[in-house]
Amino acid sequence: MSLSFGIWVLDFGISTLLFVIFGTMKLSRIYLAFTALLLVFISCRKDSFITSVDARLNFSTDTLKFDTVFVTSGSTYRTLKIFNDNNQKLRLSEVKLMGGAGSVFKMNVDGISGTSFGNLEINANDSLYVFVQVNINPNAANLPYVVRDSIQISYNGNTRKVQLEAFGQNAHFFRNRKITANETWNNDLPYVILGSLLIDTNKTLTINKGCRIYMHADAPIVVDGTIQVNGLKDTADRVYFAGDRLDDPYNGFPASWPGIYFRGTAKDNVFNYAVIKNGYQAIATQDPSVNANPKVTLNETIIDNNYDAGILAINSSVRARNCLISNCGKNLYLLKGGDYQFTHCTVVTYANRYLDHKDPVLVLSNYISVNNVPVTAPLNATFRNCIFWGENGLVADEVAVFKSGSGTFNVNFDYNLWKVTSNPAGVTATQIINNQAPLFDSISTSRNYYNFRLKAGSPAVNKGTASATTIDLDGKVRPVGLPDLGCFELQ
Repeated sequence: MSLSFGIWVLDFGISTLLFVIFGTMKLSRIYLAFTALLLVFISCRKDSFITSVDARLNFSTDTLKFDTVFVTSGSTYRTLKIFNDNNQKLRLSEVKLMGGAGSVFKMNVDGISGTSFGNLEINANDSLYVFVQVNINPNAANLPYVVRDSIQISYNGNTRKVQLEAFGQNAHFFRNRKITANETWNNDLPYVILGSLLIDTNKTLTINKGCRIYMHADAPIVVDGTIQVNGLKDTADRVYFAGDRLDDPYNGFPASWPGIYFRGTAKDNVFNYAVIKNGYQAIATQDPSVNANPKVTLNETIIDNNYDAGILAINSSVRARNCLISNCGKNLYLLKGGDYQFTHCTVVTYANRYLDHKDPVLVLSNYISVNNVPVTAPLNATFRNCIFWGENGLVADEVAVFKSGSGTFNVNFDYNLWKVTSNPAGVTATQIINNQAPLFDSISTSRNYYNFRLKAGSPAVNKGTASATTIDLDGKVRPVGLPDLGCFELQ
């Protein structure tokens, strides 16, 4: 009787199965034996834990949102599912509520409440339920309008997070809101925008006195139609646009929301006694007006602490009266021509812990470069009774004007105070006070406090020229005689 000998080696990545087959076994018996061994192997694999950093873990959502608006104190639940998409068991080393015991959110895993759970096992191709509760008192003034926390999941050396988001204080909450019919907002509750706010073409959003509009970090206001802001001079009656983080220190951070963007079809936009602060680009407008009116009109408006730009305009039109544009990365950035009139405006930046002052407070040009080729447009700009100033930064000339080509270029500076080493070329400058500090009332960059009203003895007092502007930014009457430069009249 002859003896036959065979060796089969199967490598499954974890262990090697070695079969030694002797004799003249029939193929069917060999197949049955192999199948049985393979089933045993697969069963063992499912009972073992995957330890690779490449293990697949998925969640039912990346942000658990509690969109309930609480009129009175209350609570609600949401469910998070954690999926193990592997053919082996997975051990979670920790599931942790990052806010701990002080969070308004509460977590429950496998029927047990807590803030941290360790060594949680999820079977192969199975899931784990995490229940999250939030309890909100909407009248608690110390809560932000949007309350946040997160759950951290750690496994196999990896760390993942699921965000938690709930509405805090009582307000009007809009997520990805589109204004498709004329609409009016009144000051009954604050307005909190998540996602975006879009004003459709030929539609008008009217915002009345005292309204507070708080924008989430990813929420721009996009205007294809018209926005009308009807604030009044008293602090409580002004209309405020800011980020939705009201807690320290976030309420002082620039770039906490994107800004207000006026696109090609936007028209007749007017801001009266508005405050636009802490954005990335407070106002950005492109293309000329579609009618004879300015595309954006700003009356007695404050634009402050915006990271990239206070006003960015590309071949557009802006009228500004009694405006304070302060402490922005680029206060006024007016490019590729356009039509601009700024009267009694204070444009100023002091380098501080949030912003490096490395760009002039006014940059004006009749072109932009496209593939290193200047693209020009007509420029008409008048700046009257204004102050252009900056300190603590790297800027020698706070007014920079650039011209390309021979197209229309009418730039006039009448009765201004500015900080420059030499007058910009190609402009008409009349009655300019150069390099004399305006003597603002009180500046403290360490305390982040800025009062840009004028002191007695300021060189800007009584140095303006008569205009149709009869009040200042505070709504106070300017004298019949020579007015002060800037947005504030020394009373």
